Amino acid sequence: MKGQLILENGQRFTGELFGDIKDIAGEIVFTTNMTGYQETLTDPSYAGQIVTMTFPLIGNYGINLDDNEAKHTNLKGFVVREKCDHPSNFRNEMNIDDFLSEEGVVGLEGIDTRALTRIIRDYGCMKAVIMQGEPSDEEAKALMDTLDNSKVILQTTADESYVINPGGKPHVAFIDMGAKDGILRDLAKRGCKITVFRADVSSEAIEAAEPELVFLSNGPGDPLDAPGTVDTVKALIGKYPICGICMGHQIIGLALGCKTAKLKFGHHGGNHPVKYAETGICYITSQNHNYILTDYPDDVEEWFTNVNDKTCEGIRHKTLPILSVQFHPEASPGPLDSGWLFDRFLKEVK
Repeated sequence: MKGQLILENGQRFTGELFGDIKDIAGEIVFTTNMTGYQETLTDPSYAGQIVTMTFPLIGNYGINLDDNEAKHTNLKGFVVREKCDHPSNFRNEMNIDDFLSEEGVVGLEGIDTRALTRIIRDYGCMKAVIMQGEPSDEEAKALMDTLDNSKVILQTTADESYVINPGGKPHVAFIDMGAKDGILRDLAKRGCKITVFRADVSSEAIEAAEPELVFLSNGPGDPLDAPGTVDTVKALIGKYPICGICMGHQIIGLALGCKTAKLKFGHHGGNHPVKYAETGICYITSQNHNYILTDYPDDVEEWFTNVNDKTCEGIRHKTLPILSVQFHPEASPGPLDSGWLFDRFLKEVK
């Protein structure tokens, strides 16, 4: 069935709909990952977004549910140049069309995704819709106007608190802002006891758990929309070591007095170089974010810097055990160059 991707600036792309065929609105972004499409589809950080894959052929190794980064998908739409209907992989359980149908996500194929990427690069992230047929401008705008991504953190956080590896050490209080399973796996395989809390957890609930480290996860959307999490972290500063990744990094920065800014088109993909301030070494990292930290107070310094655009990729407090990074050391998908950071985070536990 024919469908169209219609951008907020009025540009249109016509292709073939697949997956769960319906009309949706979302924020259009692109990712430069060549593989790892299943992890992308199930990464909660993409909640509320229409994701475009720049690599032209997607789905050739199928879907294996063990590789999901969350129980379900949270993105709104998925745009590819060409999908593979007959994947070849001994672990394959279904093709990408069937997976999206089960997950309630609409896909669009047969468009020039490189041209679309250039538009996003030049004009920035914007609202977009995927609609059946050839809708009018008025119909497209009416659907765009329904988009509200201010609640995506609460839509992707844990339903309730739970514990992983109850006999482990050290005890990590894990604030789930829309976490990827890969982060939990990396902490668990290092022997940690992990108590997972919702994003709207109070500081009193964290303290009652008696953790040795507070850890904030990745998550979708604008950190200023976080449901009280910044105030929770403020109340914990000086009481516990605090570390975070992606959205967690931004929440920690806001709690320390930094400001945030939105990037023109975000960092999404597995090939982003960052420079480590302590050694000058560069690492290739996996990233998925639209916001960055700016304007650090005097007691906060930049820990990692993006080599491409010089934006902040990590901070550390000068006197307190507080560290965070904007990128994803757990990868899933992407390079494992910075996986050592989980060991570095745990060293903050005295």
